Amino acid sequence: MRATALFAAALSLVIAGGGATAQPAPSKADAKATARSEAIVSGRQAAFKLSLASFVGLKAAITRGDDPKTMILPASALAAWGRAIPGMFPAEAASPSSKALPTVWSDRAGFEARAADMATAAAQLATLAKAGDAAALSAQWDVLKGSCSACHDKYRAEEKR
Repeated sequence: MRATALFAAALSLVIAGGGATAQPAPSKADAKATARSEAIVSGRQAAFKLSLASFVGLKAAITRGDDPKTMILPASALAAWGRAIPGMFPAEAASPSSKALPTVWSDRAGFEARAADMATAAAQLATLAKAGDAAALSAQWDVLKGSCSACHDKYRAEEKR
């Protein structure tokens, strides 16, 4: 009688959806794909942090009035990063830790155009630094900042504070 009651209770849980359902174990291929996605997301997040360091460092150097020639390398690195950004967002690289919005993939042409704008703005900053044009650096840094914001506004989730 007790066994029948336990069986009935268990059956009612399963019917109501409260019972445990067996989930297939992820295949080795699925586990490998997940690990690859996580690695890509981690890599691009690290690269974005490094680019932020260059970006902030450039602003500080401009504000201090540093020799423009010292800004060539970070500006050139940001230009290279801008050209590389689209490749860091392959369709299969989704992760809960990513701040990328689905618009990165649904509006791919727009996303790639924003990355190209950032690369162009940073390359122009590097050109001005090479020329030693300290007067134009601040205005061009603002252009670079605007290109970053344009992309973040549409393709990146807001920070939770």
